[in-house]
Amino acid sequence: MSRNVGTQVTIDALKSRGVEIEDIADLTFFLQKDYISDLNMKQCIESVERVLTKHEVQNAILTGIELDTLAEDGLLKRPLLDVIQRDESLYGVDEILALSILNLYGTIGYTNYGYIDKLKHGILGPLNDKSTGKVNTFLDDLVGAVAAAASSRIAHNHDGELYS
Repeated sequence: MSRNVGTQVTIDALKSRGVEIEDIADLTFFLQKDYISDLNMKQCIESVERVLTKHEVQNAILTGIELDTLAEDGLLKRPLLDVIQRDESLYGVDEILALSILNLYGTIGYTNYGYIDKLKHGILGPLNDKSTGKVNTFLDDLVGAVAAAASSRIAHNHDGELYS
């Protein structure tokens, strides 16, 4: 699959924050493996890459990464700086940005997102580790949303095994 400029910029931004396509595909696989017996990582990587071609997804990711980076560098005004640096549970704007990705792929994405966000499986664990000094308030939710969207995409495109 050839990548357009926006997709490549988004992938590069994710990489700059320590997230690889394979990390997101691992989450996608985790979400769908119990429902599709012949699912493989290649399919999950392809689905993640397809999700990342959407302009809405690119915009959400780039916005979230920029806000995380600004907070990490102390370049936001208080009290917003403190809220984002601490990833306060009642902030919710990070989840709202992630939900904009899920809107593109139907309601199954919401269930998948909630599940993966609660478990902190795979790359989501390290992204939520506050002891590193990194601010990933938005990134962890966006990565979970891309994985959930890619998982939903696979479920929708599967030829019936999921619903039989």
